[in-house]
Amino acid sequence: MTRLTAILHSEREFFSRVARAAFLNPFSESRDELDQSLAGNDVDRKGALDAAIARVADRSAALREALSGSLTRVPVSERETIRTVLLFDLYHRFLDDFDRLIRDQAAAGDTPCPVPFAGKFQAAFDEAGFPGGESRRYLALFYQIRRAFYFIREGLAGSSASLRRVREHLWQTLFTHNIRWFEQHLWDRMEDFSVLILGETGTGKGTAAAAIGRSGFIPFDPGSGRFSESFTRNFLAVNLSQYPEGILESELFGHRKGAFTGAIDHHEGVFSRCTPHGAIFLDEIGEVSLPVQVKLLQVVQERIFSPVGSHQRLRFSGRLIAATNRDLTRLRQEGAFRDDFYYRLCSDVITIPPLRQRVRERPEELNELIAGILRRLAGAAPDKEVQVLRRAIERDVGKEYHWPGNVRELEQAVRRVLVTGHYRGEAKPEPAGDLPRYLKEAAERECDAQELLAGYCRLLYERHGTFEEVARRANLDRRTVKKYLQREQCARGDNRGRP
Repeated sequence: MTRLTAILHSEREFFSRVARAAFLNPFSESRDELDQSLAGNDVDRKGALDAAIARVADRSAALREALSGSLTRVPVSERETIRTVLLFDLYHRFLDDFDRLIRDQAAAGDTPCPVPFAGKFQAAFDEAGFPGGESRRYLALFYQIRRAFYFIREGLAGSSASLRRVREHLWQTLFTHNIRWFEQHLWDRMEDFSVLILGETGTGKGTAAAAIGRSGFIPFDPGSGRFSESFTRNFLAVNLSQYPEGILESELFGHRKGAFTGAIDHHEGVFSRCTPHGAIFLDEIGEVSLPVQVKLLQVVQERIFSPVGSHQRLRFSGRLIAATNRDLTRLRQEGAFRDDFYYRLCSDVITIPPLRQRVRERPEELNELIAGILRRLAGAAPDKEVQVLRRAIERDVGKEYHWPGNVRELEQAVRRVLVTGHYRGEAKPEPAGDLPRYLKEAAERECDAQELLAGYCRLLYERHGTFEEVARRANLDRRTVKKYLQREQCARGDNRGRP
């Protein structure tokens, strides 16, 4: 019996488990369980992955030596398993190099950084017996996988069940539920899959979008020794609610000189600036008008758009990510959001849980989030300081605080406590004081639904004072709120509370 045959015989079951682990979602419980199995029962859960990687490395070293640089020495029936084991080992051998490159690229910005370990990576592939042309593709694929893990893990901190499901879902959004299928067929086609992210304001929809947008496949250019693009340039975000409709179309699609008054030069919109492997994030998609939805539908459906004032047809090759805190089902029922546009957006739908749900599932999540915020603000997060911050927050708002602003509000709470020592929070919204009386009068008058909603908007406006807050609490568009308030004002024949 040759040494290779002996290794394959004695390690067959172990290699089979490694091959299964290689294709599992790293944020899934199944992967955790398999890592524990590979590490051995004497290793605690926290150290399971490192121990598993070390055991695979030891066996892979013996395997490479027995292969003598040729995978063809492995029987065909076992070759795919052994190939996957070697890839698993190669990926983890270069983790520190990939992490260093990610940090360097984030600091460098839009200019691609050199990849100093590219030669060493190719030599390692050659030593493992892979065909010469495969190392370049796997260098790009491993870089994508590591970026995805890095941005999902770092951007979405917490270990509650609901957030774990989000991280698992984000991974599937990037690599599908079957990474073997992705690796063989879809690695350069994921731009065709749009993503819709839902959730309350402040939950982290933008962070989730950035994790997707910065983790697309980027080819390696051996001539320059760099990847073809920087992941910082590959993600473009637009908040659709901040632009009037005319300016919004120009921001999205660009315009030509003279297209409208003030168009003194050509302007490239975000769809023109997006790189072939990049992604565009359209935040507040529920705010856009029907005409803009029609134009966006054409982009998603046909991959074609035209700048304002031009008949030129340009191609969009990136991925579209959209988000909203609005109820799109309701908007569709009201005719404010097109069904065909919705169904083109939702190749995948991710819902980000509110902070109150996460803390209810796992109270320790609040400590983890405070630590992450403190680390960003101060560079370190000693446990003692985290506990002080949490106690100060809970002293002022209570342990059952509803966190209406979610993670974004928590960050401001940490800042406020650091500066003033206190955070008073926001009172839980209650019905307006005269709401029962108003409802009774409305029932006596037998008013219709439009009149009822207009009166409710007035009560909210008198309490909170802004269109935006009324729109948020009533789950209505700002323009709809304004229309109802003006209608109510005319009906009452006065200027009290005039918007």
